Amino acid sequence: MPKFAANLTMMFNEVPFPQRFAAAAKAGFKAVEFLFPYDHSPAEVAGWLRENELESALFNLPPGDWASGERGLAALPGREADFRASVARALEYALAMGTPRVHAMAGLLPADADQAYRTACRETYLENLAFAARELAKHERTLLIEPINGRDMPGYFLNSQADGHAIRAAVGEANLKVQMDFYHAQIVEGDLATTFRKHFAGIGHVQIASVPARHEPDDGEVNYPYLFRLLDELGYDGWVGCEYRPRGKTEDGLGWLQAAVHQDDEEVL
Repeated sequence: MPKFAANLTMMFNEVPFPQRFAAAAKAGFKAVEFLFPYDHSPAEVAGWLRENELESALFNLPPGDWASGERGLAALPGREADFRASVARALEYALAMGTPRVHAMAGLLPADADQAYRTACRETYLENLAFAARELAKHERTLLIEPINGRDMPGYFLNSQADGHAIRAAVGEANLKVQMDFYHAQIVEGDLATTFRKHFAGIGHVQIASVPARHEPDDGEVNYPYLFRLLDELGYDGWVGCEYRPRGKTEDGLGWLQAAVHQDDEEVL
């Protein structure tokens, strides 16, 4: 059975962020991920991980002005200096926390963006990703990019797994991988198993949530038990991030996790 990491941005919201580490550990998780750690010092976050014997699976580079609606900088012409600063800041946290991979959000395009601007965005994206991957490689870290569906995040630069892997190939850095969130991928293109098989070598992280509601992965149109078996079949040994919004109290919705563990035990027997 795959290894599951609790997403502390979405899960265990019943308590403040510093207390979510203990809550995740108590619920049986061995790793956590989250969007951004930057409201706290690297030493503080590293301490919460250490105190609760948790691994840090993933977090995002600073995304620009999140409160004003920015969703990343990597593909935005004119923001190269800000992006490079975000790489340095993320590395400070990754080294303190022992985080092996970080995600660079691409950013939003204006609704009236013409083809010339889109081309400039792609060129900027390729250059920024190459820079970030090389900086991270100095510290044996992996850079991730994630296609995000346009329903949840209209205007996001990168939407499909196919485009993500085309970008990865164009950049050509060995430590650049694509994050496959089955929730986003199902909304954008579907055909999840075939897509995962096709791009397996270039996938650096997996996330899950039900579709369409983005709740626990025990409802909706995606057959997660089948996909969990596929991950095992292909030898995926990374973390699976639980990036979903619990329907109610987080602990009350973890029956899917227990069912998955029991199913694995039954198959072994």
